[in-house]
Amino acid sequence: MKLSTKGRYGVRAMFDLAQHMDEGPTSLKSIAERQGISEHYLEQLVSGLRKAGLVKSVRGAQGGYLLGREPGMIRIGDIIRVLEGPIAPADCVSEENPECCAKAEYCMTRTIWEKVRDSIAEVLDAITLETLLEDANKRETDENFNMYYID
Repeated sequence: MKLSTKGRYGVRAMFDLAQHMDEGPTSLKSIAERQGISEHYLEQLVSGLRKAGLVKSVRGAQGGYLLGREPGMIRIGDIIRVLEGPIAPADCVSEENPECCAKAEYCMTRTIWEKVRDSIAEVLDAITLETLLEDANKRETDENFNMYYID
């Protein structure tokens, strides 16, 4: 299963919002510049994320976008499902309609694809934006620590 730029860029944009959430609403232009994503493409992504309640828009001169929930309440799996659709390495094991295959009862490979789907979903749902923020802070701290203690 390969994620498209929608899912990858969407996660980056949401992480950017999480990193800058203390600064108030963030413009798409700012996110686009920091993340190296086309502003027009970002508009399309944020539209779906807003409809799903993962981001909120604020109108006005100082407007922009904010996270729709606390970072610890937004799973990476939520973002991926909004932008990419249900997690499924094969259509016959889609999260939305797992019984859509007429061969489901006797298909010998179906259990493989179910395990792959479940494993991917488990990983994506175990990571929140807060997890990414903690990882980024730890990495920054480690890099600063290593900067002073290089042999």
